Amino acid sequence: MSAVRRKPLIAAGAAVMAAALLLPGSASARTGHGGTTNGDAQGPAKDGGDGSLTATAGGISYDESKNGSGPRSGTIAPTGDYSPPPCWYAPAYTPAQFKKEREAVWAVDSTGPLWDLDQRKRYVEGEPYKNFNLDKAGKGYWWTGFPNETYPPGWDKCDKETFWVDKNEPPPPGLPVIDAETLAKLAYARIRVPGTKVSLAPEAETKVNLPTWAWLDGAEFKPVSVTARVDVIDIEATTTAEPISLKIDPGTPDAETYPGSGVCEIVDGKIGEPYAKGKSAQDPPCGVKYLRSSGDGSYPLKATVTWKIRWTGTGVDGEQRLPDGEFGAEQDVVVQEIQAINR
Repeated sequence: MSAVRRKPLIAAGAAVMAAALLLPGSASARTGHGGTTNGDAQGPAKDGGDGSLTATAGGISYDESKNGSGPRSGTIAPTGDYSPPPCWYAPAYTPAQFKKEREAVWAVDSTGPLWDLDQRKRYVEGEPYKNFNLDKAGKGYWWTGFPNETYPPGWDKCDKETFWVDKNEPPPPGLPVIDAETLAKLAYARIRVPGTKVSLAPEAETKVNLPTWAWLDGAEFKPVSVTARVDVIDIEATTTAEPISLKIDPGTPDAETYPGSGVCEIVDGKIGEPYAKGKSAQDPPCGVKYLRSSGDGSYPLKATVTWKIRWTGTGVDGEQRLPDGEFGAEQDVVVQEIQAINR
């Protein structure tokens, strides 16, 4: 049957609250495409020179100056079996900052005397740290766990107590610590690509059995990228998305696509080809031919662009791959019967 479009939880809230309590500080990320993403105190972006940390959301700063933008832009969905990093450990405090944070928690007296006592033994009384490592100011950082802000399965697994790492020394083995690959995956989640409303000819409405040409504005469909960085340990990764093909779904089985697979490959940086006079006898390199009228409605044509994802990062040789991503949108197509005049 033709897909004709006629014309006109409590548990989740608790999980989000728990995630907020796990963070080193309350935060509200401020994202601006075309610049660096900044946030409140959840983790470091750079060392201020005196051992202080300039904090940004999730312990990471993002450069989105080469990201996609526009009113129809959106995030791409990874294809295949892919999951983002659920949580990671990263540097979060100088000794003085950690002392201030932990003493503020104790002052509230809401965590219970046993927990407070254990914390004092661990960070003040030398079991194993003494006086928050104030004597090591400028020589390292306190690391803690950060959940992925989308809270995928496993986001609450980085529950190891805050620990100390000296500068230029590796963190304890076996932990999901922040690294270039993790940064690349987090940057992937922030990539935005242009909308996929295709240009059609005929534009307003098409006719049954008439090839309809389809194409996308090549100026918009260029590679975009996001760079994620943690300055205090001098690592970064840049994830790039490059368009490789456009898939046309006519919105009804009563249609044929050009090419037959419905997948229009990018040729010379172009997706499809605009219709021009003199091409009426040609089949479009990318398009659709409807075999039945949409009646008093329309067909929901869906155009989906596939993006190849690659990344480069600190300590990694050459370009690495991540699963391709897809982003699509629907648009209404009116199809009318060709009227014949009998004399």
